[in-house]
Amino acid sequence: MRIFIIEDEKLAADRLTNMLLQLDNTAEVVATAPSVCKAVETLRLRPQLDLIFMDIQLADGLSFEIFEQVPVEVPVVFTTAYDAYAIKAFKVNSIDYLLKPIDADELQAALEKFRKLNRQATATPQQGALEQALQLLSGKKNYKNQFVVKVGEHLHLIPVEEVASFYSYEKATFLQCASGKRYAIDYTMEQVEQLVNPDVFYRVNRSYLVRQKAIKDIITWSNSRLKLELHHSAPAGEVVVSREKVQSFKSWLDR
Repeated sequence: MRIFIIEDEKLAADRLTNMLLQLDNTAEVVATAPSVCKAVETLRLRPQLDLIFMDIQLADGLSFEIFEQVPVEVPVVFTTAYDAYAIKAFKVNSIDYLLKPIDADELQAALEKFRKLNRQATATPQQGALEQALQLLSGKKNYKNQFVVKVGEHLHLIPVEEVASFYSYEKATFLQCASGKRYAIDYTMEQVEQLVNPDVFYRVNRSYLVRQKAIKDIITWSNSRLKLELHHSAPAGEVVVSREKVQSFKSWLDR
């Protein structure tokens, strides 16, 4: 496991290095960087990396600026003394968010999560192809039946049956429950659209994917569009069916 540590406090970087080596003797810290500038310089060299541990508040700014300057193509575990950036952290390719001082058990859990994701990514290609072929032959597709959300230091499971809609807001994706609760999820709207049953959810525009039962009223709106009133609030603004989707939306309703 080739690791890059981005941390502006040398003692914290050294402590994290020692903890990683104690938890996994195959781990190798191939580089460290104390700032956004140095991290960008290192990543532009395209080193062979498997995982990045990234502090959020660095000497010259927030580490989110790194993603704006250079592609980050490997999973990231954020480390910080503050929990105010949790939602923003999951907008990028973060797999975990650890609060300082880092606990060994939480670090171990983050490594296990990385290994699990890595195993899934490198699963036998023939196995995946066979599963796809069987799905095509049966005419069925397996859709998600629950989503994992992070609430503080806890992970909760939200059954799809409880979800009224999905929406994007300020570059993050959220699920909205019929109960009114909202949670950030680590998927794009495009990914969610592929993961849920299209007989149940419809993508009315770029920002909203709604369950039919969540629709309270449908109003003819300007420019040949439709405006939806939902049984719950709409944090991302008015829910309008885009003009090019009006006909297919009506067909989806009239089944």
